[in-house]
Amino acid sequence: MKAAEGFTYNQSDHNHYTLATNHVNGISPQILTEIYREDIMLAVFERTLAPEISHYCEQLTQEKPNLNLRSAIKVAYAKQALQSTLPNLAGQPEFIEDLSTLIEMYACLFDLTEVGLRMQILDRAMCPRFHMDNIGCRLITTYQGGGTEWLNNVDIDRSKLGAGNMGLPDTESGLFPNTDCIQQVNVGDVVLLKGDGWIGNEGLGAVHRSPAVPAGELRVVVTMDFA
Repeated sequence: MKAAEGFTYNQSDHNHYTLATNHVNGISPQILTEIYREDIMLAVFERTLAPEISHYCEQLTQEKPNLNLRSAIKVAYAKQALQSTLPNLAGQPEFIEDLSTLIEMYACLFDLTEVGLRMQILDRAMCPRFHMDNIGCRLITTYQGGGTEWLNNVDIDRSKLGAGNMGLPDTESGLFPNTDCIQQVNVGDVVLLKGDGWIGNEGLGAVHRSPAVPAGELRVVVTMDFA
């Protein structure tokens, strides 16, 4: 795969890159292009959500606590599609602007005209076990609640994934040495997870899971895949 042309931003002077084992993180969206490196399985664009966006999500969890949107979004009409789908609450313009920008970024990075979008409000972990995805590359961002949890390559015994856990919990199967190894992105961060479906990456996909959702709380999460 080759990085799509045009994936450039005017924040290069503010980049702060941190490289450790199989992941990179930084404060500019340009960091996401690092996912094309053979040794990188996970790239994190660190950011803080605007108060209007957080407020919109709080209202959304009250109005639509069971929200589960799935759609193949045409990038050129992303804003219109979101406006016709999402409730008109305070902060909606800011939320739609943010989400449509992420759609455009993801599409530009992988040269897509259509993006598989899923937006959910969850009261429990959707994927509570550590796993790899059999896809090319997935984008995940959490607008409210805990961010995605993941493991470094150096901390993983991949033979313990899936059926290899022999029915034992991840904490007992030997998948990782101890819970101190578990990493987590922050709310608002944008993470790209390279999967098993990435050419030449079979068996090496990013190992991750959904975070637990505390009782009485809700998580607002968005994922994007190749449509």
